[in-house]
Amino acid sequence: MTPRRPPRSSADDLLTMLGRLTAQAREGAELHTARVELAQALQREMLPATLPAVPGLRTAARYAPARRGLDIGGDWYDGFALPDGALAFSIGDVQGHDVEAAAFMGQIRIALRAVAAATADPGQVLGRANDLLLSVGRDLFATCGFFRFDPKAWVLEAARAGHVPAVWATVDGAYGVAEDEGGIPLGVLPGSAYPVTRHPLTHAGAWVLLTDGVVEGPSFPIEVGLARVARVVRNGAGADPGDLAAEVMKVADSTGHADDAAVLVLRHEAAAPSS
Repeated sequence: MTPRRPPRSSADDLLTMLGRLTAQAREGAELHTARVELAQALQREMLPATLPAVPGLRTAARYAPARRGLDIGGDWYDGFALPDGALAFSIGDVQGHDVEAAAFMGQIRIALRAVAAATADPGQVLGRANDLLLSVGRDLFATCGFFRFDPKAWVLEAARAGHVPAVWATVDGAYGVAEDEGGIPLGVLPGSAYPVTRHPLTHAGAWVLLTDGVVEGPSFPIEVGLARVARVVRNGAGADPGDLAAEVMKVADSTGHADDAAVLVLRHEAAAPSS
């Protein structure tokens, strides 16, 4: 006896199945898009809405989310006024890319602000923030650069906790990478010390603080990225800080990075204006 073949699907059945699969794919794409938008909104809400400035110093920042889209990143920048009239700026990168990393990033920003309000020395700010974060008991660490701008002495003081060095340039053509001595990342070892480097701003120019997502990619060495940023800053040392921040962020587009990225620009004149 010849076995009977199963009945063939009709054209209507195939169209119905195709429509159902298409609807499922559309729902999946919409869910993916919603998750991406939620992650990006959460990260941006944790960044400052405004940055401080004084006569002779203008600031601007840019942030780009991770290319994978679903990572709630740990990169941040911040700027705030201090009780003594100085300005503080920080930039950093938390280990990992998830909600826990984002929460830890928020804790670091709060810790730095709280400590800086009572401690003038940037190295001590990082040291005390480090011990405070370790007391929270999270198994995470973060790299960070902390900068204090003194509008009276017209000096930028810097301390580094395992973070990417800043890049600087002056309008007369000098430029470089600030390979200041630093300490280990925050959240690793209690009692860590962080040396401070003083940078007198004797010539008009710009300082650019950034995270490694700007200058490093899967096959793009960080030294190459820093050199590229240095050339951009040299060419734009006298430009509007927002324009310069946007140009620096373009370097991140060329690295093929999957990480998020942050840029903070301090555009300064040669000396504080006369009062």
